[in-house]
Amino acid sequence: MSPSRVLVLNSGSSSVKYQLLDMRDSSRLASGLVERIGERTSLVRHTPLASGGRTRERTGQVTDHDAALKAMAGELAADGLGLDSPELAAIGHRVVHGGMRFTEPTVIDDRVLAEIERLIPVAPLHNPANLTGIRTAMTLRPDLPQVAVFDTSFHTTMPESAARYAIDVRTADEHRVRRYGFHGTSHAYVSRKTAGLLGRTPEEVNVIVLHLGNGASASAVRGGRCVDTSMGLTPLEGLVMGTRSGDMDPAVIFHLMRVGGMSADEIDTLLNKRSGLVGLCGDNDMREIRRRIDEGDEQARLAFDIYIHRLKKYIGAYYAVLGRVDAVAFTAGVGENAAPVREAAVAGLEGLGLAVDGERNAARGTGPRLISPEGARVAVAVVPTDEEMEIAQQTYALVGKNN
Repeated sequence: MSPSRVLVLNSGSSSVKYQLLDMRDSSRLASGLVERIGERTSLVRHTPLASGGRTRERTGQVTDHDAALKAMAGELAADGLGLDSPELAAIGHRVVHGGMRFTEPTVIDDRVLAEIERLIPVAPLHNPANLTGIRTAMTLRPDLPQVAVFDTSFHTTMPESAARYAIDVRTADEHRVRRYGFHGTSHAYVSRKTAGLLGRTPEEVNVIVLHLGNGASASAVRGGRCVDTSMGLTPLEGLVMGTRSGDMDPAVIFHLMRVGGMSADEIDTLLNKRSGLVGLCGDNDMREIRRRIDEGDEQARLAFDIYIHRLKKYIGAYYAVLGRVDAVAFTAGVGENAAPVREAAVAGLEGLGLAVDGERNAARGTGPRLISPEGARVAVAVVPTDEEMEIAQQTYALVGKNN
């Protein structure tokens, strides 16, 4: 029997998330997290899912990504799932930025590594960490196929009219300035699952996907292909997020430089880490914001209203882009769990066929479900995202093709 397991790695600047899956039945064998890498009190958390074992946690310094992946390997080995297992078919890596060159999952070689490194200027927070995780994994299993699955690849189907900014073409091309989009594995997975929820194929439906977490993005998906998305050159553009501003007049930056005396780095920090919900009201947790609203906090109410206003604008814009919408799908932490956000986002859009059923919307659930009224013209759905499963499926499909 050929190897059927895929290890999925998501390497961040100070953390590594991982899942081990068996692709014969799409079951999860183990998952874990190593966080606060490089700090004195790092945390290793591991859950052996296949055996139903209890989560193990330990603290202590994990100095770098090499040590983090070795800690992961040790935890897996303790459950009989070691990286030396002949059942391991490949390691799939989440890579945030693949530019325009990588339009699908790619087996990693020196050329691929060089291109991921070349894209660091447009993904300075993410690609270096992704590269570190890849290189460390390659030293642990140099004989094993390593596959890059890019956040940007799902969005490479956007037409030029949606992907290009209206700036000088030569300057844009020289510096690779265009809309790339992110959260692509989530948008791909959720749009496909939404079609299945409707009993149709992805090619038959038009879906607006709203990935609402601390980072948030929207996409317009026509017949399984992305035709527009809210994030741009970086993950800063688009919706109001936990700590990011989203859409803003670019001249605000010049104003802050000339009038506020702020440096480029200070403005970068402001827009990425001190804006969005946290900038508006001091909290980026939607549960806390809703609690404050219930207690009459006007600052929290304004932050929520601004968040919803932007979200509603994108729903309307992508309705116009698609022409016909079969479903609007909410996903990720806020999208899956915050019923007031879903209700407010479609309130007033009844003329477009959008509405939520109060009882369905309030009900908790773990799987894909419809929250629109029976017979609604446009389905409104909650579809839990599963980026790790998407990465594993794409990785295994590619490795199987090459074997």
